Formats: sequence, C-alpha cells, structure tokens
Amino acid sequence: DVDGNNGDLTAKPSLLILDAGAQYGKLIDRKVRELNIHSEILPLNTSAEEIVRSQAKALIISGGPNSVYAADAPAYDPKIFSLGLPILGICYGMQMINKEFGGNFQKSIREDGQYDIEIETR
Repeated sequence: DVDGNNGDLTAKPSLLILDAGAQYGKLIDRKVRELNIHSEILPLNTSAEEIVRSQAKALIISGGPNSVYAADAPAYDPKIFSLGLPILGICYGMQMINKEFGGNFQKSIREDGQYDIEIETR
C-alpha cells in the first residue's frame, strides 16, 4: 500500500482533492484510490489549517467551469500554496496555481485537448 495505510480507509488521507466544481472529481478520486492511495474529496474553500490537521501529503485541485478572474470565482485559502505540499492543478486548479505564482493566461477559442505551452523562467 503506497500510503502506508495497509488498506485501512479510516486512516488519514495521503492526498486531498479540493473540488472546484469539476464533473470529474469523483473519477479523479477513484483513479487515485485504484493506485492504493487513500484520498478524500473536500470543498475548494477548505482552510490551510484543516489541510494541515488532515496530515495529507499532497493536494489535487480539481477543475471547474469558472475563471479565477471572474467576480464570482470560487473562494479558496491562498495559504494552501505555502504549506510545502505538492499540488496538482487540473483546469481551474491550474488557473489558481498560475494566479498565485504571478502567471497569466488568456482564454482561447477551444478549452480542451492538447496545447503547446510556454514557460518563462526568471
């Protein structure tokens, strides 16, 4: 068992999925569990303090249909990015990471599929 829980689902999750309204949140959870990694889905606005208490070792921020620049963008605790945990952002989650670390992006005509990206290093 990768996370050391030996199949004990009452154990602390190794990975938290912060849900930003993705239609694939439960699929992500299932795929992670198929890898024998205990995961738990929590709302996007889960506090950094709650994440610390969970003793999770990593985060996935799942997608959603919104833009981080929208007036009604889902709320989140920006302190999650200073916890020192690995974070995978999918869709809206990637927008959050990009925004928090000073990046920017533009909406394109198509929003799915493969894309070429450019990464500028400082």
